[in-house]
Amino acid sequence: MANTVVDTHAPEGDPNRRDFIHIAAATAAVGALGSMVWPLVDQMNPSADVLALASIEFDLSKVQLGQQVVVKWQGKPVFVRNRTPKEIAEAVKDDHAPMKDPATDASRHKEGKANWLILVGVCTHLGCVPNFGLGEYGGWLCPCHGSVYDTAGRIRKGPAPLNLLMPDYTFTSDTKIKIG
Repeated sequence: MANTVVDTHAPEGDPNRRDFIHIAAATAAVGALGSMVWPLVDQMNPSADVLALASIEFDLSKVQLGQQVVVKWQGKPVFVRNRTPKEIAEAVKDDHAPMKDPATDASRHKEGKANWLILVGVCTHLGCVPNFGLGEYGGWLCPCHGSVYDTAGRIRKGPAPLNLLMPDYTFTSDTKIKIG
């Protein structure tokens, strides 16, 4: 029979110590992976300046009848116009006129608030800012390429393909709106 040497000082495969080393190594690997992935995920969040302009509130009591105020929202001008009864009547009269982008006047404002017209003040052709009161329909005229919009912001002439866009807005009270 062969002689076998037994080492009495060596542990016989202590499972607790081996498990601890595996768990510690796995935890370190997960932590290292998380610290590498987090900056990549975090960069996809919107920046603070974008979040700050996600929505704005505006006090309508500052706008007199027949006046237009321009506010900045998400880097774009927004026209807030308090239309006169004459402007509203002209827009309603032309509801069924031939247009590139047909829309009724009622679809261009909130129900019961026909005098308040809220539009993104950017021409849908190439992005210039139209001027009010210069067009032949009493609305806006784009100085860049001559697009003409009526008093409801609907395209009537020129190269612009669409009506002036309406931002998402709500009336938070009779005198305040929230855009965005």
